[in-house]
Amino acid sequence: MGKERLVVIGNGMAGVNCLEEILKLQPDRFDVTVFGSEPHFNYNRILLSSILQGAAKIQDITLHDRKWYEDHHIQLYTGETVTEIDHTHKFIRTNLNKEVHYDKVIIATGSTPFILPVPGCKKEGVFTFRTIEDCSKMIESAKLYKKAVVIGGGVLGLEAARGLLGLGMAVDVVHLSNSLMDKQLDTTASKMLRHELEQQGINFLLEKETAEITGEQRVEGILFKDGSEAAADIVVMAAGVRPNIQLAIKAGIETGRAIIVNDYLQTSAPDIYAVGECAEHRNKVYGLVKPLYEQGKELAKHICEVDSQGYHGSTLSTKLKISGVEVFSAGNWLEDDTTKTIIHYDEDEYIYKKIVLKDDRVRGAIMFGDANASNRLIDYIYKKKAITAKEKKLLMQEGSKELSEITTMEGTAIVCNCNGVSKGEILEAAQKQALTTIEEVKKCTKASSACGGCRPLVGDLLMYMQSDTFKEGEEERSLCSCTSLTDEEVVTKMQMLQLDSFEEVTSKLGWSNKEGCSLCVPAIDYYLKMLNPSYNQVGKSLVFFDHSNAVRQNDGSYIISLQMDGGFTNANQLRRVADLMEEYHIPQAFLTEEQRLSLLGVPEDALYAIDKETDLPLMRKDANIVQVINVCKENHNCTSTKQEVFELAIKMDQIISDIKTPHRIKVRISGCFNNKTRIGLDDIGIVLSDLGWEIYVGGLRLNEFKAEQLLYVASSENEVLEIVLSLIEYYRQTARYSERLFEWMDRMNLLHVREILLDNDLRIELYENSELESRYVGN
Repeated sequence: MGKERLVVIGNGMAGVNCLEEILKLQPDRFDVTVFGSEPHFNYNRILLSSILQGAAKIQDITLHDRKWYEDHHIQLYTGETVTEIDHTHKFIRTNLNKEVHYDKVIIATGSTPFILPVPGCKKEGVFTFRTIEDCSKMIESAKLYKKAVVIGGGVLGLEAARGLLGLGMAVDVVHLSNSLMDKQLDTTASKMLRHELEQQGINFLLEKETAEITGEQRVEGILFKDGSEAAADIVVMAAGVRPNIQLAIKAGIETGRAIIVNDYLQTSAPDIYAVGECAEHRNKVYGLVKPLYEQGKELAKHICEVDSQGYHGSTLSTKLKISGVEVFSAGNWLEDDTTKTIIHYDEDEYIYKKIVLKDDRVRGAIMFGDANASNRLIDYIYKKKAITAKEKKLLMQEGSKELSEITTMEGTAIVCNCNGVSKGEILEAAQKQALTTIEEVKKCTKASSACGGCRPLVGDLLMYMQSDTFKEGEEERSLCSCTSLTDEEVVTKMQMLQLDSFEEVTSKLGWSNKEGCSLCVPAIDYYLKMLNPSYNQVGKSLVFFDHSNAVRQNDGSYIISLQMDGGFTNANQLRRVADLMEEYHIPQAFLTEEQRLSLLGVPEDALYAIDKETDLPLMRKDANIVQVINVCKENHNCTSTKQEVFELAIKMDQIISDIKTPHRIKVRISGCFNNKTRIGLDDIGIVLSDLGWEIYVGGLRLNEFKAEQLLYVASSENEVLEIVLSLIEYYRQTARYSERLFEWMDRMNLLHVREILLDNDLRIELYENSELESRYVGN
């Protein structure tokens, strides 16, 4: 069979990006023909303002040159417009009367500038701001004329005004509303933006509606409906765009505001797709680059017959720098009765930040003057992740643009929002291909190739890679052999797709073994429980764990451990255990190093009885839980007062000993430094000294001693419990399954963990949002 014939109508960013995605998936599937109305190769329309300012030339914003089309055997026709689609006979016709037959068509005709239908709108000196030609005309006019009026106070109008101001023209911006960028900013941010731009020389005429453009053959001014006037040598229409859908209407394809498409970007006509600003998906038309690229990825998968979840809409965000002023907005920042709002306003530094939360999840945000947290906010909105009190404070900090932002970002966090390029992808590409400059990263990964807003962050990442503190980049192992995904990627996808069962995880995330294995079954169980505390572990885990609190032996019997709070028991408890051992013919019992009473050779029918008839809770000796060890009981030479230690050990056992954790945690408690060596061998060590309760973190792994580190000195028993409980909960929420506590500490950094735990609000939030809270009786 020969190749399928694919025609792409539109040589802009949406159409060519979609074509790139197709070539990645199946480079030899299609014979491709591209038609573009403009006489240029594919270029970055977002950077037109840099052309207008004279800061860049056409070649600087060109995304794909002639060689790219030739290398991929793409037939490109520039300066030629498709005027007809005959979907009955499957061919297209152009304004030059060329006919091309197709098997598939992608319509990517974009938008056309909205021209106000007022008298004089066609006079000489009236421009739009949409193409390279528009920029060239304005640049030439600026050499002859000095006064410009821009109609439109949105993103496009302000970009045009900035460019014209840079060309030496006096600029008025006319806007129908009383707020600039009213679709992206609230009243406060809009006023701040207006003030800044006025300081730079732009004049604003707000709440003005144009009635007529005056002059003879050429523009001389604007008359407004309220009777006022403004002089003008040139007028720039930047009051919005309209989807370019005339071709689709003529072809009988269903349209609304734009060309109506389904989740796979299919139109009502067979084998015809639409993508970008000309497409209407679920009653929405997108004009920003990120959603257009996301649409293109899903269209590419569908047209190449690759499994796809389809396109379900996008989270909108805007980030721009107008004459040095950083402005950012994302999501839904409107407030209602169900939301909470955090606001930071620094009048001296002229910084304004607003974050709108719903159920502790970021719903929307606005930032003015300091948008360094923009990528992190977009990540929170996209993943619908509940954020902590500490994270809220970090988002509100001023001048947070040190390298710590890039160092604390997860590998899956998005750096380039437009192209969906993560930190991990940039790291991998930079290390494998020895990339050292932003341009090299852009060429290899496409990060910063669209709006350029992430360019500083990419630069920070490259600097971080060359620093002495850089320790990332080793290839992360997948969760198990059933999947190529890492723990972080699995959890992220579980959140994004709202997966709430083992079967959903393995089927929707492409597990090679849908039944799972001994590594991923308990890990997924754990992650499901952390994401949804009401989740109940079901059958899958029992393939490997016959009883959740018992270990099955080869002869069919079990080993169980009975918890003794603080290592203490009494005659009644021991008597009842002895009776059960006789009744069920349990041959042996012994005391473990963890100060638990273990029974060997327990028959299956005895498990329920022991669990029900003793007040000593059952636990697995090898379970991933917290185990508290009271060292003072073991050291008869210790002369310290032991009662405080005993009480703390008992209380801690009652609160945390059966809490599920990514890896088993041993907490060892002592009343003096005679036992400090043994304290240092465990995950958490607590020593009562003259200074108070000293809390250490350390560990032992494969006989390699990990030196203990002092985490905190608590002044009371209650404070010990608060610090240890919040430490364990933070570990539970952020560690990978099977990751030892000290490995997690190395990854998170001791100073970071200490800073989190010493934040009073965060400490309260950590145990209030966990199953520990109902057990904690220290408050």
